[in-house]
Amino acid sequence: MKTLIAWGVLALSVAFAAAPLVTSPFTGFTADQLPVPQIDPPVQPAGWAFSIWGLIYLWLIVSAAYGVRKRPRAEDWRRARLPLLMALGIGTPWLAIANASAIWATITIFIMAAGAIGAFLMAPERDVWLARVPYGIFAGWLSAASFVSLGSTAAGYGLVMNQTGWAILCIILATLLALAVQSHRPRAASYGLTVAWALMAIVVANGFNVPGVVALASLAAVLGALALARRVSS
Repeated sequence: MKTLIAWGVLALSVAFAAAPLVTSPFTGFTADQLPVPQIDPPVQPAGWAFSIWGLIYLWLIVSAAYGVRKRPRAEDWRRARLPLLMALGIGTPWLAIANASAIWATITIFIMAAGAIGAFLMAPERDVWLARVPYGIFAGWLSAASFVSLGSTAAGYGLVMNQTGWAILCIILATLLALAVQSHRPRAASYGLTVAWALMAIVVANGFNVPGVVALASLAAVLGALALARRVSS
C-alpha cells in the first residue's frame, strides 16, 4: 500500500503539471462569472508572480520521482503523501473548476491549500530539498492564492465591502495564516518566502495605495518572522 501511495503521488504530480496543457488558461475570473466584474482586483498579485507555477510543477515531479525510487515505503514520507494526494487530486481539475465557477474555485482552492499545508507540516526531516522545500513552496503559494480567490469572489458578489476592503482583509488573513503555519516549522523558510513572493507581487500591482501599503506591512511581518526564527534557533 505504501508503494502504491508513492506511485499515486507521482502520477498525480504529472497530471497536475499537465493540466494547463489541456485546460483553457485561467487568468482571473471573467466578467460573466461574477455579478460585479472584477477588473484587476487589488488583492491579485502582479502577473509575473504566477511564473512560480513552473517551479512548483517541476519540483513536485522531481520530489515524487525521488520518493518512488528511494523512499517508496518510508513511513516519514507516507505521512506527508496523504495530504499531498488530496491537494494534487483537487489541483489537477482546478483550472477547469475555476473557469466554470468562482464559488467552487474558492472552496476547492482552500481545500487544496489545506492539503498542501498538511504535507508541508508533515514533511520528513531528511531529504529537505526533495520534500520539505517543494512542499513549502506549494503550500506557501496556495496560502496566498486561496485568499486572492476569496477576495475576488466576495467582492464580485458585493458582499459587505468593496474590492478594496476585501483586498485588505484577505491580505491580513493570508498573513496571519502564514505566520501561524510558519511558527510550526520556523526554520523551513521555503513556505514563508513563497508567501512573501506573493505579497511582494501584490505591492507591485498596487503601488502605494491602501492595499499595497497593507501588503508591504504584511511582507515585512513575514520576512521579520523568518529572520527572528533563524536568529532564535541558531
